Amino acid sequence: MLNKIVEVKHLSHKYSVDWAIRDINFEIKENGVFGLLGSNGAGKSTTMNIICNVLTQTEGDVFINGINLREHPIEAKKFIGFLPQKAPLHTEMTVDEYLYHCADIRLMPKKEIPKAMERAKEKCGITHFSKRQIRNLSGGYQQRVGIAQAIIHNPLFVILDEPTNGLDPNQIVEVRRLIREIAKDRAVLISTHILPEVQAVCDYIMMIEHGQKVFEGTINAFNTYMSPSALLTIMHNAPSSEELMKIEGVVRVERLTNTRIRLHFRGDDSIIGRVVKQAVSNHWHLREISLEKESLDKVFAKLSGKDA
Repeated sequence: MLNKIVEVKHLSHKYSVDWAIRDINFEIKENGVFGLLGSNGAGKSTTMNIICNVLTQTEGDVFINGINLREHPIEAKKFIGFLPQKAPLHTEMTVDEYLYHCADIRLMPKKEIPKAMERAKEKCGITHFSKRQIRNLSGGYQQRVGIAQAIIHNPLFVILDEPTNGLDPNQIVEVRRLIREIAKDRAVLISTHILPEVQAVCDYIMMIEHGQKVFEGTINAFNTYMSPSALLTIMHNAPSSEELMKIEGVVRVERLTNTRIRLHFRGDDSIIGRVVKQAVSNHWHLREISLEKESLDKVFAKLSGKDA
């Protein structure tokens, strides 16, 4: 039986008298991008730092490729690559000098390092900057160097903390594309509080709030967590709001323009059939009708208990 890439069991950590996280459980079984989502102070950094062995947990266990991280940290960390929020770059070094240094401190055999450097540089699109000092690279390319050091030893599991923080829009697009590329042959965990980041790159999400797991599932499950509660319609012979309110399930009518009307409803989406039937019978000239899903921000607020 193959080992799980990551297995976290009953993970808890206490700072002084307060629990930062409590009884966190999850598994990563396959390659792809796994999002660790939560607002600032939710417990993401604590969870991530424990998984990286930067912090020792109060309770629980972390297994990397079947190896208990607390009992055998050196062996387990051979399978982990890590890019913290502020990349640990030695900017006075060239890209090659820095990557060789990173491979060396990971105890890679000397004869394997040159090939590993070329592989990481090619994957991250920085081969042409091999002899350039890191300080002379743009923010986006410095981030690529940071990702290259995280994958130079070809780990099974890579952790990226807020990987697009501080980048401009074009650089963000490039780094997101790179994350998807490196996730083709390894599991990648990104920690973020930015919802568009999750939507753009993640296959699977776990959300932590107040130190506890509040959601775990696919990105599609996260997007549809809250059932649609409104219909957006276009009618060129729209009736009065009072007439629309007579349709079973409609609880509020919002007239956006003369022809665009939002119908808020309670119940399931069988209301579409009722609206269409009434529109045909009464010649409302219905041109479009679609369900409106809740925005990611509303889902986030709901799960974090901030949807007052």
